[in-house]
Amino acid sequence: MTQSDLFTEPSAETGPVAAALAAFRDSGSPWLTLPFFEEGAADAVAKKIDARVAAGAQVLPDPSAIFRALTLTPLPAVKAVILGQDPYPTPGDANGLAFSYVGPRRLPASLKVILAELAPEGEKPDFSTGDLSPWAERGVLLLNAALTVEAGKAGAHLRFGWSQLTDEAVAAVSARGEPTVFLLWGAQARAREALIDTSRHGIIASGHPSPLNRARDFPGSRPFTRANAWLEEHGRAPIDWRLA
Repeated sequence: MTQSDLFTEPSAETGPVAAALAAFRDSGSPWLTLPFFEEGAADAVAKKIDARVAAGAQVLPDPSAIFRALTLTPLPAVKAVILGQDPYPTPGDANGLAFSYVGPRRLPASLKVILAELAPEGEKPDFSTGDLSPWAERGVLLLNAALTVEAGKAGAHLRFGWSQLTDEAVAAVSARGEPTVFLLWGAQARAREALIDTSRHGIIASGHPSPLNRARDFPGSRPFTRANAWLEEHGRAPIDWRLA
């Protein structure tokens, strides 16, 4: 059962984000044991965002996709973690997974840089799709630091309290015994290195894939090849990173 299967239209008393949170709770996800969900922080975040909706803001992604990263990749299934910032702020572009793009236009520049690292040396990258759902279904937690944004306002919800969920999710993955590899791209993602037990888990860190990154220290870093090598060295099957 998916998040969209569970989601129902909010009542007059319940905003769309609170309704999405209720549907996620009904799913019985293993992530629901995080303090974020058990101790009221999730409800407080939903209340803030629903207040913005009531004030006329267009919140993205669709409510049924807000918790999609956690729905597609339950805690026991995580083999790799990729952290992003927040959803694309253009309606129709985001589907609840970090860096994943389902819009009708050309792929975002950062995503093209990411996908270029999948191409074998000397071969042309495949930019036919930017939907990273297959990764999530294979154990790659694609989690943003904020699960919502407002149309045309990148970063609008970064201070709404979502960061607690990100920190707790990273710490929960780190607390497990199963070897997991964390792909940390850019300063914001790398700031969470302290939450990771490096005696059990791997970290592959680099600069952000954005073309605005002047250091240009993501291209050529081959994060996917290195992640699979690390997983195999630690007794886990490699990830199939193909999208098509």
